[in-house]
Amino acid sequence: MHLLPFEKIKRTLLVKKEAETNPNLGVYPEKRTMEELFEKGVININKPKGPSSHMVSYHVKNILHCNKVGHGGSLDPGVTGVLPCGLNKATGVLNALLTAGKEYITIMHIHKPVEEEKIRKACEEFIGEITQLPPKKSSVKRVERKRNVYYFDILEINEQDVLFRLGSQAGTYVRRICDDVGKKLGTGAHMAELIRTKAGPFKQEDWVNLQELEDAYAFWKEDEDERLLKKFIKPMEFAVSHLPKIYVLDSSVDTLCHGAPLHIPGISKLDSGIEKDDKIAIMTLKGELICLATAEMSSEQILKEERGLAAKSDRVLMDCGVYKS
Repeated sequence: MHLLPFEKIKRTLLVKKEAETNPNLGVYPEKRTMEELFEKGVININKPKGPSSHMVSYHVKNILHCNKVGHGGSLDPGVTGVLPCGLNKATGVLNALLTAGKEYITIMHIHKPVEEEKIRKACEEFIGEITQLPPKKSSVKRVERKRNVYYFDILEINEQDVLFRLGSQAGTYVRRICDDVGKKLGTGAHMAELIRTKAGPFKQEDWVNLQELEDAYAFWKEDEDERLLKKFIKPMEFAVSHLPKIYVLDSSVDTLCHGAPLHIPGISKLDSGIEKDDKIAIMTLKGELICLATAEMSSEQILKEERGLAAKSDRVLMDCGVYKS
């Protein structure tokens, strides 16, 4: 079973203070209109080979007639697979994917014949913490940095071609891993093909290509049938599926929308397993995302204490006034 770290965690919803939510304030994410999804929606695009990630975002923008579309985690033009895209205000939620892992299916071509046992042994040495120097053509500063490889499973070896599945921390360069495996074998190797199959909660099982998205949009405009388009455009809350969450009272929402920190009296429910300094999502009781935040207390501390600073906001994503009665 190939699971990223967050997929292995089982959380329990803990109640700090029982509370009801006012049905006249806010809206349950699954009940948002199509127009609201265009403002705060995310799409799992299956990026084709050829265009850059930026160009794919531009195509999505033109198809849906949005003012702004951003993507989470660039893929090289020759690489295909999962490319999370955020529409308009939802572009900010893509930062949440920085703490989530990624998964790839890769073909590595080894430059000279090598025994299978040696190949498997060399690949195993890249599981765990590795040190990488980003490629010259990259968007980050070119200094050595540590990255974690969660799994490196060889699926098939066909002469000098190695098909493998790799799960890793965001920001890991699979092309560099292929180069390094080749150096370890003493033969040289390069990445021949790469498909990203996971980016946090975004997976290959529910991706959509650009033509499917365009057809769904046209169907909605012509027949006013939104079912297919709603299947492709998810509420932005989907992008924080992997994060632990704190749910707050209606009376605390608007203050948080103005960037204020979260204190314990404003909390109704929370996930188990939160530790200090964890990246978390702060939600309304309807499940709407208010902001991305950093925990200042563990789940146990929040349940135990009656006062104190529970979390500091990193990025507000809900508009002010939505919960102002």
